[in-house]
Amino acid sequence: MDLEPNEEQTAARRLAAEFVRREVTPHVREWDRAESVDPSLVWKLGELGFLGLTVPEEYGGSGGDHLTYCLVTEELGRGDSSVRGIVSVSLGLVAKTIAAWGTDEQKRAWLPRLTAGEALGCFGLTEPGTGSDAGHLTTRAERRGGDYVLNGAKMFITNGTWADLVLLFARTGEAPGHRGISAFLVPADTPGLTRRPVHGKLGLRGQSTAELVLEDVRVPASALLGPAGKGFSIAMSALAKGRMSVAAGCVGIGQAALDAAVEYAGEREQFGKPIASYQLVQELITDIAVDVDAARLLTWRVADLIDRGEEFATAAAKAKLFASEAAVRCANNALQVYGGYGYIDEYPVGKLLRDARVMTLYEGTSQIQKLIIGRALTGISAF
Repeated sequence: MDLEPNEEQTAARRLAAEFVRREVTPHVREWDRAESVDPSLVWKLGELGFLGLTVPEEYGGSGGDHLTYCLVTEELGRGDSSVRGIVSVSLGLVAKTIAAWGTDEQKRAWLPRLTAGEALGCFGLTEPGTGSDAGHLTTRAERRGGDYVLNGAKMFITNGTWADLVLLFARTGEAPGHRGISAFLVPADTPGLTRRPVHGKLGLRGQSTAELVLEDVRVPASALLGPAGKGFSIAMSALAKGRMSVAAGCVGIGQAALDAAVEYAGEREQFGKPIASYQLVQELITDIAVDVDAARLLTWRVADLIDRGEEFATAAAKAKLFASEAAVRCANNALQVYGGYGYIDEYPVGKLLRDARVMTLYEGTSQIQKLIIGRALTGISAF
């Protein structure tokens, strides 16, 4: 694995950084307070090709490799994790899953729109009563003639109120646990599907988050994604790649914390000199820098494994575990450098800490990542 991106990958990173500087950074505090980013960003992300990375060009994607995807995701996370989440879910969890499991008809119906930013996707797995225990979800899809009728509820769904398409997981059989779950492509305007926004979040406040309620939602059998009963495998394969995306976003948070801490420590004076001249402040900054580099390299390793066609799920769990916990440490250390000023939203580090905290929870908690890694090492499942 090369330790430095090539010229094409670096150009994509610069494009993402410029997009963040121009379209995101001036509005971050406003969006955080209003609990909504600007919806026009979706189209802009599509126009730049960021919603089509790694998706084949024949279906409207922009192609490219997974390291490029990580570099772009890092820059978006460095700017605003709420913006990064739009891409990570609509592209990383939905479009890539359709590209991997969909029929040619499903790919042509949805991928050109998703990659262009003309449509947005959300990932309907988590339920009010099942988070980590996704294998026991209760939403049901009953076969009635040539259709399926879905009933149930989903919770904490990123992009939920904005989405045009729900990649939804429901129980189609009587088989226990994960063996009875199937995946469906459900247009968000299907009658019977209600979306309720979730407000008052600690972090990712600008990101659309929703509860979905399904009451006799009828879809044709052609909405089934992949074979019936394989929904859990489809969800887990999506989340394995999604963990790389979350890790890359966490690297962006850490890098933003490092940038902020170094700048502030050079400007802020106490006892007659910049606080950067004090050993314990330098220790805080050094710890951030080491965490960022380590998280970045773990994330790049996952991208390299995917692009070489090798097994990557355990490496993705390691990257997600370390990078998410590191992002919390980085933001917390940066806040310590800022002192009391870090505690108000006039400065960036408080938001970084709030956004970082949820990264240890979604797409598999830190505890779930440890169990995945432990199972790979011992051959014994602890859950």
